[in-house]
Amino acid sequence: MELTPSQFQTKVTTARVFAIAGPAMVANLTTPLIGIVSTTAVGHLGDAALLGGVAMASFMFDCLFWLFGFLRMGTLAFTAQAIGAGETAQTRLHLMRGLNAAALIGAGLIALQLPLAAVLFQMMGGSEAVTRAARGYFNIRIWSAPLALANYVVLGWLIGQARAGLALAVQVVINVVNMAATAALVLWLGAGIAGAAIAAALAETSGLAIGLFIAWRLAGGTLAVPRAELFDRAGLMRMLSVNRDIMIRTAALIAAFLFFTAQGARAGDTTLAANAVLNNFLLVSAFFLDGLANAAEQLCGQAYGAGDRSAFSAATRLVVRWGLAFAIVVAILFALFGAKLIDVMTASEDVRRTARDYLIFVAFSPLLSVFAFAFDGVYIGATWARDMRNLMLASLAIFLGAWFALRSFGNAGLWAAQLAHYGARGGLQALRYPSLLKASFSKAGRSSSDL
Repeated sequence: MELTPSQFQTKVTTARVFAIAGPAMVANLTTPLIGIVSTTAVGHLGDAALLGGVAMASFMFDCLFWLFGFLRMGTLAFTAQAIGAGETAQTRLHLMRGLNAAALIGAGLIALQLPLAAVLFQMMGGSEAVTRAARGYFNIRIWSAPLALANYVVLGWLIGQARAGLALAVQVVINVVNMAATAALVLWLGAGIAGAAIAAALAETSGLAIGLFIAWRLAGGTLAVPRAELFDRAGLMRMLSVNRDIMIRTAALIAAFLFFTAQGARAGDTTLAANAVLNNFLLVSAFFLDGLANAAEQLCGQAYGAGDRSAFSAATRLVVRWGLAFAIVVAILFALFGAKLIDVMTASEDVRRTARDYLIFVAFSPLLSVFAFAFDGVYIGATWARDMRNLMLASLAIFLGAWFALRSFGNAGLWAAQLAHYGARGGLQALRYPSLLKASFSKAGRSSSDL
């Protein structure tokens, strides 16, 4: 028997937040391992061009697949909302729609691989030897695109049901298979950079197989969905609209990241290297803050589907407050131990000195980015995708405007513009939040509780 929305209106607590955020944080920490393991294994071959090639290609795939992150976010939000509304049968529908979208996009990337590679390698601008090595990796791994994107869907579907532990298990399978296959193919069988690409594809295949098996078990032994429901026009249009807006938002975010990297490169090799070291600090803080954002996506999505304003506001409050607590701790750790960590990450005295000059910006970053991460999760859970898109585009404009105004300060101006971008993302979403909350729950609201 289908459950009613009221049966899902359980109290949102810190324990529920961390039941999702905890495994998500660990999963986030394991995410970069495919690129790291490939780079480490190829690095042992002693050929700088091969190492540069796999690093370049891994970065390209990270950005390329990141662009289609809406497959995870959209599936997560729709699944959580279906559970909150008591429409548990609809969860299979959202999974299958997401998998169909992943298959179509992945097939498109394979079909367009030649012009896509030409554009990407032109943008990267590597040496001839590095580009040749990267092409060897790209030409193999691109065939796993449908599998990698399908894994996004499965992970989003699992987290949307608050099955973060199972999502973590899938991530562990992907990384263990990747490490074992990379070691076997690159180091033992001497397959070189092609072996690293094949290992990544095998890892994605294994992860998807395990993920689909878990989904099949959770769905009661069947993933079948009536064709009429799968291709329902209204449902498809809503999915496409939300995913389109999330994709535009992600493209704007990637544009800001690439612009920051490009401006650092123009400042010279030492500045570029120093910024790369400091960005590793931001990556670590992002792992934790994004885990809390995952909790916001699921809890806010479920509350939105149930029409429970009180639970929605409670989830928002908890995620923002715990995120701020994490951000304060991380900022203090960066301020106290950042210089020593810089020394661990690089042996170059010039890079160390330059990185220390800008460490203050990194220490402040988590205090601003926490609101961007938290409200990203809230907006995704409620599928406020159009507003999310518009506010991200406005934040990008503020970032570029801040850089233009501060460009005379060099790399310090660039980092200040980065802080302005973080502040704009979270600040604009926070300002827009009350009106969206009121509009979304004006009829279904059960409580006057607010953030």
